[in-house]
Amino acid sequence: MLLTGDEFNRLFQTFESSAFKMETRDRYDVEGEREEFQAFLDGADMPEDWEDSPWVRSMTGAGKRLQRVHILRSPLNDYLRFELGWGYVGNVRAGEDIRIIDLADREIDGLPEHDFWLFDDARVYRMHYGEDDEFLGAEPLGEESLPKYRAYRDASWKLAVPYVEYWQQQA
Repeated sequence: MLLTGDEFNRLFQTFESSAFKMETRDRYDVEGEREEFQAFLDGADMPEDWEDSPWVRSMTGAGKRLQRVHILRSPLNDYLRFELGWGYVGNVRAGEDIRIIDLADREIDGLPEHDFWLFDDARVYRMHYGEDDEFLGAEPLGEESLPKYRAYRDASWKLAVPYVEYWQQQA
């Protein structure tokens, strides 16, 4: 059973102290970002309301830790340039700790090739996407999966470069 809509969104309202996301994709089709993505492609400036993410701040402002590692490969495609150049700016400003692993510089074994969320070190959800990069839902994984996903988080965190440092190198 995949969690979608309100069921999936409730995960972000109910976690107590920490949420970690591993991203492995080079494109996400997010309905709420389509207009902004097109504006980015058209050369527009980043909208002011993207400079500080209210969604992230709702969690970090309550003392919750939000972390992400994005595994990618440069050169960056248009979507990744948009995500890193616009989307991550407001998330970092709002308190999310984002890090990057660029596989153009090295190969890394032992990390998954799929996205997941790990909440409070106690619940893990594997993310599923369709052929057109749209989010299909989050699959709750059993408690037996926790050690493996905690290890993925810990290993990726040690290998990753802080977002700001990575992005400055891209400019």
